[in-house]
Amino acid sequence: MPREAPYLAVADVLRARILAGEWEIGERLPSRARLAEEYGVGRNVMQRAVDRLIIDGLLEGRAGSGTYVRIPRQRLRLVRSRHRERRTGSSTWSDARERGRADAWDSHSQVRVPAPEGIAERLDISPGDLCVNTHYEFLAEGHPVQLSESWEPMAITDGTPIVLPEMGPLAGKGVVERMRSIGVVIETVVEVPRPARATQAQANLLGISVGDLVLQIERTIYDTGGRPVETADMVIPDVRREVVYEFGVDRP
Repeated sequence: MPREAPYLAVADVLRARILAGEWEIGERLPSRARLAEEYGVGRNVMQRAVDRLIIDGLLEGRAGSGTYVRIPRQRLRLVRSRHRERRTGSSTWSDARERGRADAWDSHSQVRVPAPEGIAERLDISPGDLCVNTHYEFLAEGHPVQLSESWEPMAITDGTPIVLPEMGPLAGKGVVERMRSIGVVIETVVEVPRPARATQAQANLLGISVGDLVLQIERTIYDTGGRPVETADMVIPDVRREVVYEFGVDRP
C-alpha cells in the first residue's frame, strides 16, 4: 500500500486536537514553526498540513496575525426552484432569510464587450459578438453570499430600455421579466453545478479563505425558440450557503 504523505498524517493529528477542543473556537494556534518543532517535521510539511485544515474549513489564516480555529458561520439555505415560487407567490422578508436569498447587491455593467469563445458557444453566437457583461456581488444581512458574472447578447437588447440589467424601468427585475417586456418569452433555464475551490479574487470578494469550497453554477436561459438570451457563472461559498434544488412532479 502507498504510504500516506507526511503532511496528511500531521493534518490528521492536528484535526483530532482541534475537534477535541484543545484550542477553543477563535483561538490562535501556536506558530507553524513551533508546531513543526513539536512534531519533528520540516516547516514545509507543517505549512501543507495547516493549509489542508484551512481548505477543510477548520482553520483560517489571518494575514500578519497567525492561524486561528475558524468560527462556524450560519449557513443559509438557498432553494433553486421555480416550482416553489409559482406555488407560494411573492416571498416575504422572513421567507427570503430562510431561503438564503440576497437582500442587497452591487453590480457593474459594461456594454459592447466582445464575447469570449466559451461564452459565445454558450450563447450560440460568434466569438467577438458584442454583449453586456455584468458583475454582481450579492449580500445577505450585510455579508457576501454570492458572486455572479452575466452575459447578454446585445443583438437582443441593444436599443431597448433593458439593455442594462440594473438601470432603466425594469432595473433589478430579473431576466424573465426584463425579456418579456421586449417580447422575448423565457421557457427554459439550464443550470450546471460544479464544486470548486475559491480563487484569490473570489476569496477576497466573499470574505473567505483561498481554497475554501465553493459551488460554481453555470446557468443559461433560453426563450421559447431555444435561443440562449443570457448565460451566467455564479459562485456560492459553501460555508455561507447550502444550495437545494426543488423539482415539481407533473400530475396525471
